Amino acid sequence: MNITPIRNEQDYKAALKAVSPFFDNEPEPGTPEGDFLDVMITLIEAYETRHYPIEPPTPVEAIKFRMEQAGLSVKDLEPAIGRANRVYEVLNGKRKLTLPMIRNLHQMFGISAESLINL
Repeated sequence: MNITPIRNEQDYKAALKAVSPFFDNEPEPGTPEGDFLDVMITLIEAYETRHYPIEPPTPVEAIKFRMEQAGLSVKDLEPAIGRANRVYEVLNGKRKLTLPMIRNLHQMFGISAESLINL
């Protein structure tokens, strides 16, 4: 089992091909095959993070995603944001979230504070 750095797209594709058989039959940790898979996944993740970064969602996208995920309505968000018209203003991007809204959305619905702050 040859482990080399992933420097380009060709190396990346070769690494994916090398680990793909292990997904159907995952080797035991601590075995040579398990160690190979662990190291290769680390290298693949590092390459993907550098070359295929995923942008965090906007605050509105994060709220809408949680609404869809949990089957929430505008009425459900009122305790966290305010009256329905204010919720609609936030969801339509006409009003920014305040710090109390961010805290409430995070605490009540488990939405990542980082997504709501959009650092």
